[in-house]
Amino acid sequence: MKLRLHDAQGKSLGHIDVLDDLFDARPNPALVHQVVVGQQANARQGTVSTKTRAQVSGGGRKPWRQKGTGRARAGSNRSPIWRGGGVIFGPSPRSYTQRTPKRMRRAALKASLSAKAREGELVVVDRLRLPEPKTRHFVAMMEALGVSGSGSVLLVGDGTDPSVLRCARNVPRLKMMPAFQLNAVDLLRHGRVVMTLGAVRQAERIWGGAFVRSGRDLDDADDREYEG
Repeated sequence: MKLRLHDAQGKSLGHIDVLDDLFDARPNPALVHQVVVGQQANARQGTVSTKTRAQVSGGGRKPWRQKGTGRARAGSNRSPIWRGGGVIFGPSPRSYTQRTPKRMRRAALKASLSAKAREGELVVVDRLRLPEPKTRHFVAMMEALGVSGSGSVLLVGDGTDPSVLRCARNVPRLKMMPAFQLNAVDLLRHGRVVMTLGAVRQAERIWGGAFVRSGRDLDDADDREYEG
């Protein structure tokens, strides 16, 4: 597959060859949805907590006698229907963790990045250069690349001068990350993706090609096969 390469002024420098399995992968909406739900679930803390009527302090004495007062029967002033009482079926600390295998996360990333490339929402720039490290110059460069005013932007700027990245921190609705932190959630959350040529090559080295298990996993699999 070929992607158009731009310079910092938005001019076309031709096309570059990229890996098809990373930038032209087959769509898999069901897989992407499962990975996104799992990643968002793993980000939840699960520390919210409420107390039941047994955990609220006080309430040991019966508020009034059972009969003869004309009022409703009450055994404790920590009942859920009382002010200051316990909570019925309230949340308690729990873990929302979902296990998502590496193969699934890798496939979801490829499908999301390929969707951006097919829909023309991926912009590849050779290098991010500024005449001086000023935010206004960075905004002008984004406008030249055609991504300014088009919603949120994800900048993957491997190999970029740190002073340029510091200017990007002041731009609203723009998020920066290196290529090794790419994930399906951030790709889907942002409307446009800007990648430097170095980020594209780094992503190909990390995510391109077929999934290969680590040596430890292979050794464990051989042991299980031998034992069986």
